[in-house]
Amino acid sequence: MGSVGIALALLGSFFLAYSSLKAGLESTLLFDQLIKDAPHLSPPWLHAAFVLLFIGYGTKMGLAPMHTWKPDAYGEAPGMVGTLFAGGVTSCAFLALLRVYQICRAGPEADAARQIMIGMGLFSMATAAVFVVRQRDFKRMLAYSSVEHMGILILGIGIGGTAIYGALLHLVNNGLTKGVMFLSAGNIHRAYGSKSTDDVHGALRRVPLSGAMFLAGFLAITGSPPFGPFISEFTIVNAAVASGQFVVAGLFLLLLGVVFVGMGVTVLTVVQGRPLETTPETGYHDHVSTGAPILLFLAVVLLLGLYIPPPLERLSA
Repeated sequence: MGSVGIALALLGSFFLAYSSLKAGLESTLLFDQLIKDAPHLSPPWLHAAFVLLFIGYGTKMGLAPMHTWKPDAYGEAPGMVGTLFAGGVTSCAFLALLRVYQICRAGPEADAARQIMIGMGLFSMATAAVFVVRQRDFKRMLAYSSVEHMGILILGIGIGGTAIYGALLHLVNNGLTKGVMFLSAGNIHRAYGSKSTDDVHGALRRVPLSGAMFLAGFLAITGSPPFGPFISEFTIVNAAVASGQFVVAGLFLLLLGVVFVGMGVTVLTVVQGRPLETTPETGYHDHVSTGAPILLFLAVVLLLGLYIPPPLERLSA
């Protein structure tokens, strides 16, 4: 899936270069020159280039319906690898797509690109909401959570205005919070030898630190105050309301609510109660080397909910 996605993105890059030739300009793939020439680029070729690039980089991001690799990859990968996927790899793909949108925004395809991004952002959130409800595999649940948050990023860019700042801030918040979730989920998996809620109960008793961090990470990633994702998601919905996009804002809040309830059932099943007698001890317990990185991630996520450092605040300029 990743190879097909990047191949489509490469084809979209060729289309982007050809849009210059078709307009009688010198062919280039330099972003600064493309943004400068954007008003004169061939609209049909620029539109086709954006669609191909959106599908290509959207596959690398894990946007629905190009997300089919994510549940299996995240579900089977170790917690550290899942953290790198959700916090790094998919974020880089989003930034590549954002650079392409800059060209469309400066040219004749700005409205079409925005509508595509709003539609696909909401669709990605809706797909995640459907699959996260009654999800028994808590690591696959995190995969669908990532699908949701990639949709939030794209939706913020499509809404425009201060929502773009909200999306960039959410990029940071999501990456850090996913570190909390995937690392703590990996520790719980090691403690129980299973990632199914049929076997995993009472994580707060068997691995107290990881269980508590998993619960706190759930509250953060679903946009609960006072964590950072609350600020970025509130910025996006506030921008949608301020720009008169009330339907988009309503759907955004509805889908956030569904995901909160769906993830809450799974997370509470994992952390509450007592470990089942049929679930054997694996010998794994929390210790400093596996707990300190999670605490560090959570501390930064909490800080970003209470105070936004100047470098991040300047993103709104």
